[in-house]
Amino acid sequence: METHISCLFPEILAIIFSYLDVKDKGRVAQVCTAWRDASYHKSVWRGVEAKLHLRRANPSLFPSLQTRGIKKVQILSLRRSLSYVIQGMPHIESLNLCGCFNLTDNGLGHAFVQDISSLRVLNLSLCKQITDSSLGRIAQYLKNLEVLELGGCSNITNTGLLLIAWGLHRLKSLNLRSCRHVSDVGIGHLSGMTRSAAEGCLTLEKLTLQDCQKLTDLSLKHISKGLNKLKVLNLSFCGGISDAGMIHLSHMTHLCSLNLRSCDNISDTGIMHLAMGSLRLTGLDVSFCDKIGDQSLAYIAQGLYQLKSLSLCSCHISDDGINRMVRQMHELKTLNIGQCVRITDKGLELIADHLTQLTGIDLYGCTKITKRGLERITQLPCLKVLNLGLWQMTESERSPLFYAQSAG
Repeated sequence: METHISCLFPEILAIIFSYLDVKDKGRVAQVCTAWRDASYHKSVWRGVEAKLHLRRANPSLFPSLQTRGIKKVQILSLRRSLSYVIQGMPHIESLNLCGCFNLTDNGLGHAFVQDISSLRVLNLSLCKQITDSSLGRIAQYLKNLEVLELGGCSNITNTGLLLIAWGLHRLKSLNLRSCRHVSDVGIGHLSGMTRSAAEGCLTLEKLTLQDCQKLTDLSLKHISKGLNKLKVLNLSFCGGISDAGMIHLSHMTHLCSLNLRSCDNISDTGIMHLAMGSLRLTGLDVSFCDKIGDQSLAYIAQGLYQLKSLSLCSCHISDDGINRMVRQMHELKTLNIGQCVRITDKGLELIADHLTQLTGIDLYGCTKITKRGLERITQLPCLKVLNLGLWQMTESERSPLFYAQSAG
């Protein structure tokens, strides 16, 4: 006796449909009534983010999303009032407005007029008209917010951070990339240094301060004192921080990932401070820090040997530095040394001999390596990713294997 798919229980169909991508979930709903009913089961759409162009009124849109249990929304273009979304999805959990350039304080103010206890994630990245006024609304009505993305919101000031520190006590992740007006005072607010005005965001686990040019080592002091649950800290392109600031960070025992990319005033001395502390970093990025050299690799081997990911692109390191580091880095899985032009085949041989857990290595622009060194690298047992951009090889040295690796 043959059994047709139409004989399956709706619950079984729902399980099958849950493995489809979003477009195919929508297509199966158009096959027949039974499939449509099964495809509307909330388990099929669990975790799905609806991507919407809000251009004209559509009375069936939000009831349809609610029927499917969809609680995450990304607005791709906003031609209608934001309040249209909030009223249509009262139990919304995630709202992504990234790149909605026409969103204003006025529009956001009309949308957030009462507590929205379900909302956990709000992305306002590149909403360049948003100011501190909107952060006041957010702090007042989105008390349960855990993730707030403000990257590129260049009108945000320290006052806005004070409002965040006053109202968002459950915040776990905050992105302030390129918020050019933010200074040490604002970071002090977040870190609970002004308790008389605001408690602070003391539950923060991830803080992105990339390209916040007004920050100095005082911000790092505030962070180390108040944000002791922090796991991920991005300080890339913060030209105002220096080696002295690393002393403050060196005792943050929960910190797992530190990004110092293009921090021009970080040198071997700063890495020494990090290595001598009580850090248990698993990820460190000091790419394009011109003052980082071989001595830093020795410090890393001594005190930061738990690293699983290390990025040193364009640093002034050589085979000697590699030699001083590799024997202690047993857990390293990703090594980025692109544009380190002093690295030769000798360095690659040392890496191949000792960093046997590597799954990825970036050799982009390492112009002194040859086929001999690459042959050793490709023998690493766990290697999955090899970047060889700008690597030159003579025609006689080429083989199909290396050509494919380089082209990839």
